[in-house]
Amino acid sequence: MATHITFDEARTILKKMRDEQVRDGDMVVKLWEGFLIHHSHKLADELWMVYEQVCIAALDCRRLDLAEECIEALQYKFPDSMRVKRLEGLFYEADGRYNEADKLYTEIIEKDNTNMIARKRQVAILKAQGKMAEAIQKLNEYLKKFMTDYESWMELCDLYLCEFDYSNAAFCMEEVIMSNPHNHLFHQKYAEIRYTMGGAENMELARSYFAQAVKLNPNNTRALNGVLLAATNLATAYSKGAKEKQINARYASWAEEQLTVKYKTQATDEQRKETKVLESLRKLLELSQNVGGS
Repeated sequence: MATHITFDEARTILKKMRDEQVRDGDMVVKLWEGFLIHHSHKLADELWMVYEQVCIAALDCRRLDLAEECIEALQYKFPDSMRVKRLEGLFYEADGRYNEADKLYTEIIEKDNTNMIARKRQVAILKAQGKMAEAIQKLNEYLKKFMTDYESWMELCDLYLCEFDYSNAAFCMEEVIMSNPHNHLFHQKYAEIRYTMGGAENMELARSYFAQAVKLNPNNTRALNGVLLAATNLATAYSKGAKEKQINARYASWAEEQLTVKYKTQATDEQRKETKVLESLRKLLELSQNVGGS
């Protein structure tokens, strides 16, 4: 951090970080301790927002001493604030005092049943302790009350994936896609789950959703690879007839052509290796078509 930064400049930087929701704990702590702490009275009412900002930054940097100082100052000013209690809960979490944190979040929920953040923190506590089954149960209970929270559906999907429960993970992604039908990454993730599950029906769904991801974002090479792999699998392992095999072979050939063009224009060592894989898949398709036509 340059030593020529003035108090007003440091203050402006912190405000800009708050407004733009930039989370850089190290920067915030350095600005506070290097340029603001000894002149904090100049911040007037802004001081309390800065205390909250510094507290979160300190927790990110494992500076529990600084976080505790900020919380004490905020508790003195706002003794009954739920927002300050949430910071206290985050402090307990960072210190590994999960039971105290959970108890505090429970108290917050009892006073405010709609407090989404406190409920989510209870899930985070269970995850931190490796209690995945309990975290899944808690998050399911949360989503019964807040069904439109797609970020929590994503979180639940990841929890199910950790437990290799692909069917429920797929259901979660369906909820996410309904809330955000134009996000290509969500279509891609759902397709990857279906691909992993295997079987003709899942492979067809995987191909369809990989294709939708490519339609939404033609530069999504991972989804293009998905189209190629799913179509190749359908053409070689799951085809029910010659017509179906030809359709999937065309899907695979189209995806292979698109990828080849992209890899030639942006060739790297890793992509050159993938080009060799594409050639192998093409040969597999050709062999399958020859066998099917004989």
